[in-house]
Amino acid sequence: MRVLVTGATGFVGACLARRMVSSGYDVHIFTRKQSNRWRIADLSKSITNHEVDLCDSDNVDKAIKDIRPNIVYHLATYGGFAFQQDTRNIMQSNLMGTINLLQSCEAIGFDYFVNTGSSSEYGLKESPMKEEDITAPIGDYGVSKVAATLFCQSEAVRKSMPIVTLRLFSPYGNWDDPKRLIPYVIKSLLREEVPQLSTPTSVRDYVYIKDILDFYQMIVNQPLAAGNIYNVGSGIQQSIGSIVTTITKIIGNGIEPIWGAIEQKRPESSLWVADIAKARNTGLEVKVDLETGLQETISWMKENIDLYP
Repeated sequence: MRVLVTGATGFVGACLARRMVSSGYDVHIFTRKQSNRWRIADLSKSITNHEVDLCDSDNVDKAIKDIRPNIVYHLATYGGFAFQQDTRNIMQSNLMGTINLLQSCEAIGFDYFVNTGSSSEYGLKESPMKEEDITAPIGDYGVSKVAATLFCQSEAVRKSMPIVTLRLFSPYGNWDDPKRLIPYVIKSLLREEVPQLSTPTSVRDYVYIKDILDFYQMIVNQPLAAGNIYNVGSGIQQSIGSIVTTITKIIGNGIEPIWGAIEQKRPESSLWVADIAKARNTGLEVKVDLETGLQETISWMKENIDLYP
């Protein structure tokens, strides 16, 4: 079975490509010329790489006709980091890239198309975020992601096509980006450096990468309701302060972070957590608790610290 993974040089995409290889699939990926392939460098003989920019519809169309994938996992995205602020690039990459990819796939047919959404689509809420909530994103990234999700949902319902969206909350684990909170704190402490942080009061719903990969792998075996959206979260809100405290406790070298050393770059909500009832009813549920996931992440980073300069 042929599987296409877009965004395979990113954190979740690279881990998913690895999972698909280990599961015995014929794995194809899309990368751009400027993509940093450090996460998948050792997979070069196990996957087929296609240099494709999703914003180039002709190139996308040709590649899809050549591959003819059975399952498409669409994880390519831009704008998730605070330094990625180019509005036009965000909209082109996230919305038009999704449109180009899905339309090319529709032309040849497929068994399943899994779009990757984001909790940023919801905006600020006063209760756990449900898939049925009205989306009110704040910022270009959230706007572009909800537009892509709605396009996928519209195509699925209008044409009775097997398309679903997984809305990810805050992934963490092996191969995470060095700029993200958890790997930054871990690598700092492992090198006996003092982490420089903003505020301990920000909150997130963290999900371990192994659970996320299980969601991606299992969703294609679920009875399909075309256009469905599923939250991929733990259903448990954690403060940044409690996350860092757990990491410092596990590593146990006595180094404490300096809070307030970094300016907070975006407004933060006092509530950011998934309502996971819909996913749970489908049999998809987080299995790895936070402390276990952090312990496994720390162990992996100890063995691979050279990947985090």
